[in-house]
Amino acid sequence: MTGDRNRGWTRRQALRSMALAGAAAAWSPRSLAQERRIGVALVGLGGYAKGLLAPALELTKHCRLAGLVTGSPDKLPEWQGKYGIPDRNVYSYEDFHRIADNPDIDAVYIVTPNHLHKAHALTAAAAGKHVWCEKPMAMDAAEGEAMVKACRDHKVQLAIGYRMQHEPNTRRFMAMATERPFGRIIKLRADAGWFGWRDGADEAWRLDPARGGGAMYDMGVYCVNAARYSTGMEPVAVQAWDETVRRELFKGVDETMRFRLEFPEDIVAECVTSFGRNLNTLQVDCERGWYTMSPFQGYEGNRGRASDGTVFEPQLGKKPRMQAEQMDQDARAILENRAPRVPGEEGVRDLRVLDAVFASAKSDGKRVEIARG
Repeated sequence: MTGDRNRGWTRRQALRSMALAGAAAAWSPRSLAQERRIGVALVGLGGYAKGLLAPALELTKHCRLAGLVTGSPDKLPEWQGKYGIPDRNVYSYEDFHRIADNPDIDAVYIVTPNHLHKAHALTAAAAGKHVWCEKPMAMDAAEGEAMVKACRDHKVQLAIGYRMQHEPNTRRFMAMATERPFGRIIKLRADAGWFGWRDGADEAWRLDPARGGGAMYDMGVYCVNAARYSTGMEPVAVQAWDETVRRELFKGVDETMRFRLEFPEDIVAECVTSFGRNLNTLQVDCERGWYTMSPFQGYEGNRGRASDGTVFEPQLGKKPRMQAEQMDQDARAILENRAPRVPGEEGVRDLRVLDAVFASAKSDGKRVEIARG
């Protein structure tokens, strides 16, 4: 009888404890953080912001579109009408610093031409706002390091918009760099590019060297980042060749750049990036097999296969699901007070490689060692 009473008491106590635990979880800082949504201001209202980021913010669970910053005020009526952004949350590049006084905005996503990234990041950091920045994060490694320092000094996060590092098959390739299912990595190839040119003022900056134009800044960074995450290593040297064909159009910027990265363990990455060829393949060759993705930087996820018959199918669905996943991950990092998946330091590492690529290309393929942090 006593044993039955004890068992009944234990069950009642267990149920009560479970209820209390559930209530505590519901009111825990982590849960409260997850319920709150980060207010995001888009800095730059060009094609990527309009076509992908703003629609993606309508799909996110942990962040929302809260503000607009633009140098083109004629774009504002359409944006404000579509997304319901009040005048108090709208800024020009000149009065962007006033965002410091706006509690609706927690973070900014910088989607401006490359040469503006540093200035906008420093303004946002000084205003106490977290910074998300499109790739490449800056014009060179020195600018990137200044952005990292500013965000650290002002105690705000800095995340780089490498959407592929939030894509499931890419993350599988990153894990394989350590797991090495086919043995030692011997070589890899990463090619990224597209043929043609976009019309319109929003894209004209991509032909301007002073504003960070050219294929290497735009698409080559995918190759560099892929080579790094596929090996899990930092390259030590590079040789590069500018193979621009349409020089009447690409004046002072690269249409096509071919480069060879040297990694530890005698691993070599052969890469091509271009505005004159459709390219979208990553292949890793190992001593007992291979694995590949094509596309490896698609907007609707990556598709791949391996020499053992494994197939990697896209998992995120139609665009802009990938951008929504990226921004939700970065918002959760803020809410949970942890480092973002792709911090500013990751962007700086790629910029060190780009610095060396440009230096080598100017000397027609001279081997250039890559600076270490």
